[in-house]
Amino acid sequence: MKLMASSLIHVRPLASAAASAFLRPSRLVSQPPDLLKWVRREGGFVHQSVKIAFFEEEKPNGLGLGLGLIASDDIPKGSDLIVLPEHIPLRFEVKNGESSALTDLARHVPEELWAMKLGLRLLQERAKKGSFWWPYISNLPETYSVPIFFPGEDIKNLQYAPLLQQVNKRCRFLLEFDKLVRDALENVKLDDHPFGGQEIDASALGWAMSAVSSRAFRLYGSKRPDGTRDDAPMLLPLIDMCNHSFRANAKIVQEKEASNESMLVKVIAGTQIKQNEPLELNYGCLNNDLFLLDYGFVIPSNPYDCIELKYDPALLDAASMAAGVSSPNFSSPTPWQQQVLCQLKLDGENPDLKVRIGGSELVEDRLLSALRVLLCNDREAVEAADVKTLKSVTAEAPLGISNEAAAFRTIIALCVIALQHFPTKIMDDEPLLEQTFSATTELAVRYRIQKKSLIIDAMRNFTNKVRQLSSQETVASQ
Repeated sequence: MKLMASSLIHVRPLASAAASAFLRPSRLVSQPPDLLKWVRREGGFVHQSVKIAFFEEEKPNGLGLGLGLIASDDIPKGSDLIVLPEHIPLRFEVKNGESSALTDLARHVPEELWAMKLGLRLLQERAKKGSFWWPYISNLPETYSVPIFFPGEDIKNLQYAPLLQQVNKRCRFLLEFDKLVRDALENVKLDDHPFGGQEIDASALGWAMSAVSSRAFRLYGSKRPDGTRDDAPMLLPLIDMCNHSFRANAKIVQEKEASNESMLVKVIAGTQIKQNEPLELNYGCLNNDLFLLDYGFVIPSNPYDCIELKYDPALLDAASMAAGVSSPNFSSPTPWQQQVLCQLKLDGENPDLKVRIGGSELVEDRLLSALRVLLCNDREAVEAADVKTLKSVTAEAPLGISNEAAAFRTIIALCVIALQHFPTKIMDDEPLLEQTFSATTELAVRYRIQKKSLIIDAMRNFTNKVRQLSSQETVASQ
């Protein structure tokens, strides 16, 4: 399923935006208002050395070309870079008991696709003549390099089943939500129409959801009666032009204004920022699936990237047999082993069967603990072990060296099986990057190379651990 962008008021038709424009996306209008001046005019603050710039070359962290913020001069650590008063961020706010066509539509958006709810608000402001936020909206990209806009063949080129499921799920939602929106607004009077009478289709909805998912921040929102504040996603004009880095040189904070109770959103220099350096925020410790789905880029050698597997006794049987450590307990755990699996939420009522390999943990603690327990026949040893220790990859063989080696070899075999599910190898993929392809094809190939690389890295790490255990076993036997 492929979504192409459509047109709304104020802008030339988005349908003319080609996928090849992803790496150099144009803005909604050819000469949008000056965003720096707008923020200052509306009571915000922008450091005199903060400028908008086009990055001519791809950054070392793998982020694509595009507009961002740079320091035109050295900026000391602790300096305020940008300050937005409370009325500038764009939110989706509904007062108690308030009902409108827009709020009624928002109630049909599942929580996991929260970006669509704020996206409806964005579309409403985009369609409104003289919108307060038009200087901001007109500066937004015309296209987004997220997979819902990929041609069908490039969605297939991603090759990773869990990501393909997420992409197809989002595409299905947009197509279904498009129909719901059309039906709901068919007989709405013009004065009550949330988009000024304009037709909104799946493409416009996809653009809005992508704009929000790639730019919104979750911050403290409106105040509750008890004085606490809601956790609310919001679009932060200008701030959302900061690029991502795990080693960010800036950070977002919220402060109350001294003169009243309103909340300021600030970006502060976390380190000294040197001349011509980009302003960078940490978008979160995310894997490449989320970076690609929500932001449209991939981080090379992402330390938080991982693969997702379903905890399946048949899969574990196949892996353990391949590793030469087959155990009947995977398919038929003993009652005491099954009790542990229930504690790990890998069995029983409402189990969570998604487990991960890779990332900063190397392997999800629930999977490692399950393997250790299922490969051990010593009930007393398991019951005597500390739960945290059983989950720790750095623990010193809590159930014995042979048990630990068997668990690690099973993980290696799981990695081998995961690699076999990809139709191509890295050696097939890498030469493709030397050829001329569309931006979406290149992004899909880079994504799958990174996914396969992390699997190989995990295999290498656990192979080294098995060798270390073998050395310990040899020393112990002498």
